[in-house]
Amino acid sequence: MADPRGFLKFPLRVLPSRRPVSERVGDWNEVYQEFPEDTLREQAGRCMDCGIPFCHTGCPLGNLIPEWNDLVRTGRWREAFDRLHATNNFPDFTGRLCPAPCEPACVLGINQPPVTIKQVEYEIVERGFKEGWARPIPPSVKTGKSVAVVGSGPAGLAAAQQLTRAGHAVTVFERDDRIGGLLRYGIPEFKMEKRVVDRRLEQMVGEGTEFRTGVNVGVDVTAEQLRSDFDAVVLAGGATAWRDLPIPGRELDGIHQAMEYLPWANRVQAGDLSEPPITAHGKKVVIIGGGDTGADCLGTVHRQGGTCVHQFEIMPRPPETRDPSTPWPMYPLVMRTSAAHEEGGDRVFSVNTEQFLGRDGHVTGLRAHEVRRRNGAFEKVDGTDFELEADLVLLAMGFVGPERSALLNDLGLEFTGRGTVARDEEFATGVPGVYVAGDMGRGQSLIVWAIAEGRAAAAGVDRYLMGKTALPLPVKPTAAPIH
Repeated sequence: MADPRGFLKFPLRVLPSRRPVSERVGDWNEVYQEFPEDTLREQAGRCMDCGIPFCHTGCPLGNLIPEWNDLVRTGRWREAFDRLHATNNFPDFTGRLCPAPCEPACVLGINQPPVTIKQVEYEIVERGFKEGWARPIPPSVKTGKSVAVVGSGPAGLAAAQQLTRAGHAVTVFERDDRIGGLLRYGIPEFKMEKRVVDRRLEQMVGEGTEFRTGVNVGVDVTAEQLRSDFDAVVLAGGATAWRDLPIPGRELDGIHQAMEYLPWANRVQAGDLSEPPITAHGKKVVIIGGGDTGADCLGTVHRQGGTCVHQFEIMPRPPETRDPSTPWPMYPLVMRTSAAHEEGGDRVFSVNTEQFLGRDGHVTGLRAHEVRRRNGAFEKVDGTDFELEADLVLLAMGFVGPERSALLNDLGLEFTGRGTVARDEEFATGVPGVYVAGDMGRGQSLIVWAIAEGRAAAAGVDRYLMGKTALPLPVKPTAAPIH
């Protein structure tokens, strides 16, 4: 049982410190400094043993947050490690990358700063790897059934690990040259060093999961071959069709999608090449898009030595405190400042880009204006037109859904009105034995939702293959089901 007076003893919320900006922009290492154990245990002790822990509802995985908070408070780290992994295959990923919707749902957060749940999660899993607790968990019995997982992002990896541990022979197909999907090539090194992915893959290989890279399923392996060679298929290819900005001048050189830009920086850090073909070094940069991907571009621009950078967002600047439109325990509309924003650059809100400017076929700037919301639409604010110089423009406006690939077409899958792959309550598509998990079925979302859907889809596959399952079904699809 938690200390019911812990939040009174330790009223202050304490977070880890970031390394000095002058230091961290000179390297690609993760930005946070070590967090003292005694401080962490005090922070875990702020968990107030509330009657109804709303943090559970804030977390799509249903993480047992009060339980492992109290285990950390009392120094029972190994039990906390096991309890954390009971609901989350990859807390080392979410502890770094998840925006922690559990924290604004914390009951303490009604009138005090909430518990530092994400940091406790991070420290538990890092202690576990340091102590050697993250060993492979191979199945005790093999089922003789085989499953193909297409896509190696968090949804695909979670589904693969669950199904391997259930005793099935699992093969993960990835069209890129390394496993990890956006974890590998979309997330910059300063947010998550790739050793974190590699050590998990070691565990999964030790459990029996097979990985095949450089295989474009639907081209190198046909849909017919896939269904013939495997008893079930999990599609976890993500929502990788990016949103474009089709305005005059879009054809100019020097305008790139974020996912054309970010992977090269990661490849440099992996030792594949010494200089990226797209770089911000010595350039004036404009990033269009104010979300996490835009912030990833921003931090990368800083480390590559851009001379100046502006980040545009069409939405108005969020309030500094929780807005009445998102009351507790909802995830709040509030101004957030990432490590990349702390490092520099100008954030510009309520602005729309109307034209790219260029000379000799290369972008030299853009023309934009301010906007305001009226009746759910954006309208131009008269007299606010301006031009801004730019040698490099990065489009970070999100994704519109999965790519309509040969695989999806050849399988004959149905799609929702949102363009995602349709599935039923057990993540099954209309094609027998074919399941879909993560952004491919949900649309662009959070890493914690991807892992939750991968786990849930694995339960559906296991029931399909065996007639029953002991695997958890943490979430149900929110997109429209198949007809």
